[in-house]
Order: sequence, then C-alpha cells, then structure tokens
Amino acid sequence: MHAHLCRGEELHVDERVIVAPTAGRFRPLAAGHPGADAGRLVAGQQIGVLDLPDRSRPVHSPFDGRLMGMLAHTGERVREGQPLAWLRVA
Repeated sequence: MHAHLCRGEELHVDERVIVAPTAGRFRPLAAGHPGADAGRLVAGQQIGVLDLPDRSRPVHSPFDGRLMGMLAHTGERVREGQPLAWLRVA
C-alpha cells in the first residue's frame, strides 16, 4: 500500500516546487522570518500568503527540503497550481 503522495512527489528528482493552492496575490514571508530565506524547510512550514478579495490564505510547503528560491514575486497575481518556490529535497 502506498503512502499519500503530494503532487509531484512520485517523480524521482531531487527538486520540488511549491504551488499556489488557489488564485490570489502572492506575498512571500518577510526577510528574517523562518522559511523566508534559502534555509531548511519542514513540511507544513509557511512560506508566504495569498491575498484573496475577502481574506488571506497562508501558503505552506508540503515538502521537507532546502528552499532554493522564490518563483513568484511579491504582489504578483498567481493562478491555482502556479509554481511559487522551488526546493531541493535530497
């Protein structure tokens, strides 16, 4: 029986992307906040926020790994499933 896999985890590569769970305006965490720099992330750690018309929604990493960079810029409008950040899991 297979454990639950996150989207993209069945690939045999050392990189993963964190994607937007919904459409909105992306705000990465402020500098100095845990997870905001190119450091280690643990699954469930927040990397940013999506601002929606009526609320904000946190964006969490589904993976453990080293955050290599953000793919979306502060204030950028993103669509659901759009890559926001990438990390190395090995």
